[in-house]
Amino acid sequence: MTSRTTADYEAMRRAGIVAVLEPSFWLGQPRTHVGTFEDYFQSLLGWERFRASQFGIHHFCALALNPKEANNPKVARGVMELLPHYLDKDGVVAIGEIGFDELTADEETYFIEQLRLAEQFDLPVLVHTPHRDKKRGTVRSLAIIRELGFPEERVLIDHNTEETLPLVLKTDCWAGHSIYPHTKMDEVRMVALVRRYGAHRVLINSAADWGVSDPLKVPHTVAAMRAHGIPDEEIETIVWKNPAAFFGQTGRLELDEDDEGPEIDQTQLWEGNSVLRGQAPIVPAES
Repeated sequence: MTSRTTADYEAMRRAGIVAVLEPSFWLGQPRTHVGTFEDYFQSLLGWERFRASQFGIHHFCALALNPKEANNPKVARGVMELLPHYLDKDGVVAIGEIGFDELTADEETYFIEQLRLAEQFDLPVLVHTPHRDKKRGTVRSLAIIRELGFPEERVLIDHNTEETLPLVLKTDCWAGHSIYPHTKMDEVRMVALVRRYGAHRVLINSAADWGVSDPLKVPHTVAAMRAHGIPDEEIETIVWKNPAAFFGQTGRLELDEDDEGPEIDQTQLWEGNSVLRGQAPIVPAES
């Protein structure tokens, strides 16, 4: 959501989204200093949570050294030293994204180290699978998790496709799918997977980064599933019950089953700043 506008937040709220989980992500160009990660982590824990709340949306996050930047020796070790200072903060419900990008030795080293951090801080993990050679990356990720004895039920393997989903469902890991506008996984393909494999341990997420993406892909996929006759109970499991169960394993999620999002009060400020630019603020309705 650091890449999205307030108009995106407004559209998401209108579409019925009341909570988001934002993972630590590559920003599109290499970071050159460890301090930029510190500012990034603080923004996910502070400003972005505030910004989401101003539009009636709960914001949670997963923090990590992401796989792509695990290959950057200028920052990787320093980020690993920084992470423990943030993993017990309010709003942090997982470690992620971790895993593989190019299947390098450094990626594997930091994957293992962050799994051990997750054990130390009693957090589940969000695992990125590579865009290239996805099957090999998924197989290796699952092998590492087994070798370390990390609890599979606390692992979400993300960015699955038709090729990798059966591999994940053979384990006790959860299976995530990133829905994109034109590539990777789309609504129609996701409908086919749900019809074949069901909703057990299956999640979807909207790809919403700085590239061609759409933060409304979850509600769009809901509409597609409904149009193809998938029962509402199964849809609710995929888009609400499963993510709430997985990320709720920490006890930090603080979401009710019928949660309607935080109360909007746009008179509030964060470090003296408002999301408004002279507009009349939305305030809680008087009871």
